[in-house]
This record gives sequence, C-alpha cells and structure tokens, in this order.
Amino acid sequence: MPVEPTPEPRLALRPHHDGSPLHVSTAAPSLGETVRVRLRVPAGAVSADGSPLGTLAWVGTRSNPDREPRFSEASVVVGEPRDDGDGEQWWEAEVEVQNPVHGYRWLIVGADGRQHWLNQLGLHTTETRDRDDFRLVAHEPAPAWAASSIMYQVFPDRFARSVAADGRPVPDWAMPAGWDDPVDVRPPGRSTQFYGGDLDGVREKLDHLESLGVDLLYLTPVFPARSNHRYDASTFDHVDELLGGDEALVRLVEAAHARGIRVIGDLTSNHSGDAHEWFRAAQADPAASERAFYFFRDEAQGGGYESWLGVPSLPKFDWSSVELRRRFIEGPDSVVARYLREPFGLDGWRIDVANMTGRLGAADLNADVRQTIRRTMLEVNPDTILLGESTNDAASDFQGDAWHGAMTYTPFTRPLWSWLLEPGSPGGGGIGFALGAVPAFTGRDFHATHLRFAAEFPWRTRTATMNALDTHDTPRFATHARPGTVPVALGLSVALPGIPVVWAGDEYGLTGEDGEASRTPMPWGSETSPDVASVLETYRALLRLRREHPVLATGGIRWLAVGDDVLAFVRESAEASVLVFAARTAASVSFDASGLPAAAAVGTEKLLTGEARFAASDGLVRLEGDGPGFSAWLLPGVAAPAW
Repeated sequence: MPVEPTPEPRLALRPHHDGSPLHVSTAAPSLGETVRVRLRVPAGAVSADGSPLGTLAWVGTRSNPDREPRFSEASVVVGEPRDDGDGEQWWEAEVEVQNPVHGYRWLIVGADGRQHWLNQLGLHTTETRDRDDFRLVAHEPAPAWAASSIMYQVFPDRFARSVAADGRPVPDWAMPAGWDDPVDVRPPGRSTQFYGGDLDGVREKLDHLESLGVDLLYLTPVFPARSNHRYDASTFDHVDELLGGDEALVRLVEAAHARGIRVIGDLTSNHSGDAHEWFRAAQADPAASERAFYFFRDEAQGGGYESWLGVPSLPKFDWSSVELRRRFIEGPDSVVARYLREPFGLDGWRIDVANMTGRLGAADLNADVRQTIRRTMLEVNPDTILLGESTNDAASDFQGDAWHGAMTYTPFTRPLWSWLLEPGSPGGGGIGFALGAVPAFTGRDFHATHLRFAAEFPWRTRTATMNALDTHDTPRFATHARPGTVPVALGLSVALPGIPVVWAGDEYGLTGEDGEASRTPMPWGSETSPDVASVLETYRALLRLRREHPVLATGGIRWLAVGDDVLAFVRESAEASVLVFAARTAASVSFDASGLPAAAAVGTEKLLTGEARFAASDGLVRLEGDGPGFSAWLLPGVAAPAW
C-alpha cells in the first residue's frame, strides 16, 4: 500500500503554537494583563518549504495593539539552541493584552536571515494578515463546561410523545400525522404536518441521552406558533401548551439537571411570526409602540413589511426600537432573562439566524443586539452559554464580545461533506450547496478549508463552536455518505476542537434528502435491530471516547500528515495526548517520528478505538488501515514546563 505524501513538506516538524493551556498561560485574561505564550520547535524543525530551519537567531511575537505593531522577544525555557538546530525547544514571550481582542503572531528568524511567520493558518515565509493572527480575548469567557460538552439536538414535534399528548386537541393550523407516517416535505405539510411530540416525551427519554454520554440538550423553539418548527413564534410569554406548557419545560430541565445534562433553548432574534401578539398590535394600530418593532414600508415604498428572506409569515425585527430591546433582550424582565431564571433554569440560548439579526441594508445593529443579550445573561446567570447561528463565514461576528461559539457550517460540516460524501451527491441547499452537487474534496482540501475558516476564530470561540455532521436544517449526513464513513465523520466531530453534536435520529442511522425530510420521528423500539444496534454502538463508543479523554475537549491540536484519503493529527495536553487517524478508504500515511516524541509509547498504550495499525521505524511513524475508519491511540502527555 503506497504512503500518501503530505500536502506540505514534513508537516509534523513545523514550529507550533495554539491557544491551548500548553501554549497560553491563561485563556481568560483581563485587559492590561500580561500573558505568557509559548512556541514549540520540534527537533529537526523545518520551514514552510520543508527545508531545515537550523539555528534560530531571533524568536518573538508581533502584536498589533491599537493598529500599531509591537514586538516581544522570546527566550528558551526548554532545550538549548544548537548549531545544527536539532533538539526540541520551547520558547516563551510575554504579550500584554492591550485591546479586548488582542492579535499576535510569531516571528522566527533563522541564522541565515530568513524570516518565518507563524499564525493560525500555519507557517509562512512572507508577512501574514492580521485577520489570521492568534487572539487573546479579554471579554467574559464561556462557562468552564462549554468546551467539554456533548450536544444533542431535539426537534420537539418529532422526538417523543407522552401519554398526555393524546389528550390535547390538534391546532387549527395542523395536519395530524401518526408517528409512523412518512414526513411530508411538500407545502403545506412541510410546515404544518403535526406529530405531537412534547416536552414530557423528551423527559421520558433522558435515559437514552444519558446512555450516549450527552450532557447538553439543545431544544429547537418551544414557544407557541403556527408551524411544526415553531420558528414563527406567536408569543414569547409562555411555552406552547401543545408541548405541555411552562410546567413541562420546568419538569424537563429539573430532570435533565438531576442527570448532569444542561438544557438550552432557541430564540429567533431576527423575526417573529406574523401571528405574534406584537406584530398583530403593530398591524392594528400605526400608533402602537409595537409598530416600531418591525420594518413597515410606506406607500411610496410599495407598502407591506420586511421579512426573513421575503417569507411573509416571518416579519423582521427592527432593533432600533428601545422598547423591543426592553421586552425581549435587555434586563431582568426580558424574554432572554425570564427563562434562565427559576423556575425554568435554562442553561443558555442558541440564537436563530444570528448572522441576519439587526441587519438590513445600511442598518447594522448586530453587535449591539448580541452584546445586549450576553450582558443580560451575565446579570441573570453568568454560567450560561450563548451560541449564534451563522450559515456562512462567521468570523467577524464571533470574536468573543458576545457569542461563545457558532452554529456554523464552514469550518467543519461543509468540508466534511465534501470529503466523505459520494461524489456528485446533492447538497439539498440547507448548508450552502443550493447550486448543485456537493463539491468533491480531497483530505488536503478538507484540511485547508477547515484551517481557513477556523483560523479567524479566537481559540476559545473555536472550542465552543458546534461540530455538527448535520442539523434540522440540512440533509442527514448518512444519506449520501461513502460506505463505512459515518464513524470517520463522527470521530472527527469528537476529536477536533469544538462541541460534537448529535442531531436526534442520527444514532439510529436515519436518512433524509433535505432539512425537512431529516425531521423524522424517532424510531423508538428499533434499538435491537442489527442495523440500528451497530450505529448506536458506534455513537456510544465514540462519544465515550470524548467523555473519557478530556484532552479531546481542551487540548491543543497539531496536524501531522494529510493525504487525499487520510488525516492524522494529535490532541495534546500536559496530562495526556491522543493520536488520531481518519481515513475514507484503505490508506496509509507516514510522518517524522521526531514530530511526535511520545510515539515510542504507542505500542504499549491502549488502542482506544478502530483497527488501524501503528508502526515506528527508521525515524518514521506509519499509520495504516484497510478501509474507511477512525482510530485513536492514547499517548503520554507533553513534557512542557509548568506555568
């Protein structure tokens, strides 16, 4: 079996830095605080072109406070500089956090005079852009539990029905369906087909979530509406009685908390439904205070109102309204605050269409809105998480001033699909492939795309960003996945920085051609069938891997080798490291053993999962598998000096 070349020469031997505790003394600095940062230079380190770095004449950081460059010289804290450049070294510099988001990069100057710049995209021989710098963030951090979470997404109408659901009348807008009826993806059934799942049904299935190792439950909207998805809220004042009302949400959160599972809700900050009490008041009386909550056009502009993507049932909020802010997002009496307090006790919010919120033409109040939401959350309960949906490049909104993490598709979902779906698979439109088939990627393309979009996030935003194979807005990943690659995809979700996400039903092997078709009722009772049992066991094993090895949540990441069909990287901390091998077909890859000093211990350590083989000889580490698969080995921690 041939060994695939790496896309960049001798990737494992590049100097390395990331935002993890191995490399940064604190992830939550205060403004004005001095932070120590470290650069790891492997034995036999190489430049971007693969040539030896040799002896280093100068190492340090270049920051850009107040848009004026500033340099800080580093010194060696581990290892001794040698004439041949051999021997692992750790360099340390001090960086003063002078702005709320403080960017920095490394400058490495060889004895030969060559300059090498290291930023979040990697190593370069020419000067790099500020937008790709490493970042220290002085804003309030995410709760300590965020990065280690495993998320499970529930669409309440399709998850489970309690006995009480049978006694509730079907609403006038709904088309009732039996639990085993197929999903109707065509209007009007698309939004009105009603299966009647409720919150007590979710509560009764918490055993299932616990068996998966889930500790963060994300509920799509629970407010009254005129659709099965409830993104067209008619009020935010109470929980939909069709779901069991306020009391059912309280029961669910209390039961989840008793099991160590946190619960977050879903808010539509961009729009309400056209049946919302605010919108109806605004339509009924042009002098009503609610009129300013929306964008009504005068007759010269053709009349009517602005809505989400022109959908009349989803009128868009105008966040210049002080009263809208007071009712919805600002202060202890707002909607945002109410459901974080007792008796509800939600642990945070996912904000729908966060990227469009507050934006219309020349108006852009997005930062004001998101910062107000987070400020309210800090006042009510600082131990809560705020996630924002952004379907495309989210970086400019996610610099740490409000959103803790992103529900986005660019760093992980879309490149993953392009690498692991059958070539020519339809995109379904839901995650940005609306113009046709999912583009076909090599492993090199996945690596490059993942780095490009992740590089613009601060590290701590990256660790709280959702690694979703799919969601309620997309086709299900398994629908067109290459044979045998579901474990590969889930393994990468678990092993890369970010929060792994299970969209309810994926663990049963469900499929769906688009976002509507993927909203399938859960097939409870099928757990023992061979096809389902094998998928469930895969999910349990890989999520258990994440739970049992904290380095996969908070450790640093170094890429070791990348080929068309294979990815290899290591997650590292002082306590432990995990070597990862992911392949979409039979493949092998090798890299310099000096880029992974702990590799010699692999043969005596436990193989965590997968069937790939490991060998080390002649200065190389070789990983090899006979088919699609995800494998991981436990290694010793990195011998770095204590801070």
